[in-house]
Amino acid sequence: MHVKELWGFCRRTGLKIPLFTARISAGFPSPADDFIDKALDLNEFLIEHPSATFFVRVEGTSMIDAGIHPGDVLIVDRAREPAPGSIVIAVLDGGFTVKRFQVKNGRSFLAAENADFAPIELSGDMIVEVWGVVTYVIHKA
Repeated sequence: MHVKELWGFCRRTGLKIPLFTARISAGFPSPADDFIDKALDLNEFLIEHPSATFFVRVEGTSMIDAGIHPGDVLIVDRAREPAPGSIVIAVLDGGFTVKRFQVKNGRSFLAAENADFAPIELSGDMIVEVWGVVTYVIHKA
């Protein structure tokens, strides 16, 4: 899976969307409250480090089993340190990619979330730079 488009974060508006206090049941329906608790600014909810945040649109299917589909937009935070298990945006030999960062037996890998793709072992002869950690996936329902 590769990065198709890349955007920086620029907070231009403070769009507030109603946030209801009632939780929505994914099982049996429950009675809903008829009032709004407060307004939710998606910038504040989704962006922890505005100056270190960017967005990417992805293409390809290597991360499909992680719920990342072609055309999805990822929110990426460059201020977060990648930890084993993190989904990261990396520059690998000059090209952007999105993969899961893994460490096994002292060796580091960028692993796909699709059995059709082999993990990429990060070796000394590769030029690799982790650009940030994926914090959210924006996926059209």
